[in-house]
Amino acid sequence: MVKKILVSFATALQNIRTRFFHTILSILGIVIGVAALVAMLSLIDGMEQYAQEQITKTTSLNSILIQPNLYKSVNEVGVKKQNYDYLNYDSFLKLRASLTKPAKGYLYSRQSDEITAKADNRLMGTIVTGMSLPLHPDIQLLHGVVFSETDLKTKRSVAVINQRLAKQLVGKKPEKTAINQQVVYKGTLLTVIGISADKDAKVGQLMMPVTLFPDSVLKATPPMGIIEAKNVEEVPKLKKQIENWLTTNMKAKLADFSIITNEQRVSQVAKGFLLFRLIMGMIVGISVLVGGIGVMNVLLISVTERTVEIGVRKALGAKKQDILWQFLSESITISTFGSLLGLALGLLSTMAFVPIVKALTDVPFQMAYTWNTFMIIMVIAMLIGVIFGTYPAMRAARLDPVEAIRRE
Repeated sequence: MVKKILVSFATALQNIRTRFFHTILSILGIVIGVAALVAMLSLIDGMEQYAQEQITKTTSLNSILIQPNLYKSVNEVGVKKQNYDYLNYDSFLKLRASLTKPAKGYLYSRQSDEITAKADNRLMGTIVTGMSLPLHPDIQLLHGVVFSETDLKTKRSVAVINQRLAKQLVGKKPEKTAINQQVVYKGTLLTVIGISADKDAKVGQLMMPVTLFPDSVLKATPPMGIIEAKNVEEVPKLKKQIENWLTTNMKAKLADFSIITNEQRVSQVAKGFLLFRLIMGMIVGISVLVGGIGVMNVLLISVTERTVEIGVRKALGAKKQDILWQFLSESITISTFGSLLGLALGLLSTMAFVPIVKALTDVPFQMAYTWNTFMIIMVIAMLIGVIFGTYPAMRAARLDPVEAIRRE
């Protein structure tokens, strides 16, 4: 059986060689379709890889976000709840202490508001953030100190500001002189004890102990809790423990909180790209379908041209199965040859496309070639060969040897 298949493929290669240019013209549809498919899959894989890199750079896969749901759905309309529960500093400390795996955690609430410079009563718009410790790793202190856990518990009226707000406070003086300046927020007099790096901030920012936030502010802008697991593998277990603690210790239902992990974001991105990949694949698949029809056309012409040859072979004892294998192997060989040419053309086109994307978007974008892409191409080649080669092969196998020889 194996020997017959090998002989069939050898005969197919010989027939392709004798009709080389005719075969090339007939498989142009496959070549173009496969090239477009390779380019599309490589582009989407590259886009997905870039998106995942951006997510992991801006957020940590170890993070678990605990966020109150302030809205409920009424007749498919989002309506703000009258009553809802949220985490404050004390409840967050209890939650963090209940975790059985080592993890860091902090609480913060952010809003845009006005503060008043004590020295000259100037009003300044700024981003006010109430925080617990530790500070986010992206916050780099340039001058002074950060408030401590003791400051949080005793509600000491201190603040850390960024460079932009420091310059707004002191004008042309050195920004370091903003240390010990005083500002007023919601009637609370705050003393500046530290200055953080801007990191491209376009507005002034002020950070203060979250315990200083009035209840009215916490109610309007409930704090978000963030738990940082030591290892990514521990995130699912910590998430489950957080859910259990909220269910047991908070008045609200678990549905009143959203517990979000960045793995979910990566998963959502992957699902979006999978949908995009399937839709684009179906569109590009039309070209591959046209290429398959071209292969069938080549084989039907081949059957017509080789009718006498088929009749002689059958008269000499060749079985239907032998003729069927001969034309099926020829179909698979032709489609595989076209797919390989399309693969090469697709790879070359993507290599030429990347510099254009970089020049137009100024984004460090790269193609991503995966084994999945190559496996898909080989499967497509086999399917085209079998699907579009079956009818010509069956037509050749059914020829009557006597009638076939008479056509000479």
